[in-house]
Amino acid sequence: MTEADPQYQVAVVGGGPAGLTTALYTTRLGHDTVLIDRGGGRAAMMQETHNVIGITEETSGNELLRTAKRQIESYGADTVRGMVSAIDGEVGGFELAVGDDSYTAERVVLATGFSDQRPDPPLPRTGRGLHYCLHCDAYMFIDESVYVMGHSESAAQVAMIMLNFTAEVDVLLRGEEPEWSEETDRQLRAHPIDVIDEEITGMNRGEDGWLESFEFADGTVREYRGGFPMYGSDYNADLVDALGVERTDGGAVAVDDHGRTSVKGVSAVGDLTPGHNQIPVAMGEGAKAGIGLHYDLREFPKSLEELDGGSVDPASTPAVSAEIREAARRRDESEAPTADD
Repeated sequence: MTEADPQYQVAVVGGGPAGLTTALYTTRLGHDTVLIDRGGGRAAMMQETHNVIGITEETSGNELLRTAKRQIESYGADTVRGMVSAIDGEVGGFELAVGDDSYTAERVVLATGFSDQRPDPPLPRTGRGLHYCLHCDAYMFIDESVYVMGHSESAAQVAMIMLNFTAEVDVLLRGEEPEWSEETDRQLRAHPIDVIDEEITGMNRGEDGWLESFEFADGTVREYRGGFPMYGSDYNADLVDALGVERTDGGAVAVDDHGRTSVKGVSAVGDLTPGHNQIPVAMGEGAKAGIGLHYDLREFPKSLEELDGGSVDPASTPAVSAEIREAARRRDESEAPTADD
């Protein structure tokens, strides 16, 4: 740690919906916050945004994230583009290495998510026939022909779930042997689902870029509007493990109701944690983590023990920094009515 290190109360690592919402709450609750984001991520891949109330479907993931980043900056948060390579220290004094720079913070929030495992090509474009979120995108395929790609237990279960939305569902094994149980095999084959063994050898797309059909090794061509690859995911957990944060049996980070982990001063939110991988869920987790951090960091009220018979010096209020006060002043001025209003 050096004198030149920028110092914050909260450092959020990861700029997806969970991390951005955490930074929004901590900043608006008066805590100097930096959000460090390497770019990319699952939300950035979205061609359209689904299931976020108040956000229309044509909003892309990148547009959503850009707007959110501008929003937190307007309240006084700092944003840094880069990848955190290491975190050292303990509650009250963590040091985060980002390239040749470093930042210090009293608390750290990990929002690094996970990466979906992609099957081998040929594949349609993500969001144009290749979809990773059943709860986000199933509605799009009502009465459409759908594939589920994979050979795991999850692939079989998702295929059966998709019958709630369409009568045309195939499981594409792509030459792999099924790994689901015998019980699941009996269950799957009792549903009106075709299990296709052959590998995919070609793909056809329409003028709009959407998938139209796959070609298979046996010479058949089957039409699909889109589908879901089910090959698992990898947690982006290098920092989690370096800090010694406890994980669940499934690999997610174990957290309490406000995102606090087993390591004091370290929180986790979003796809790193157990539960549904949905933008509104991630936002809710970010909000609760931000509020939890406020409980931990706020200056007032002072306890009777802290007061020790004395009283609070009025000059010590308000507790927010000059930077956040200045951001609030700028916002007040920009939102003030003009003579023409």
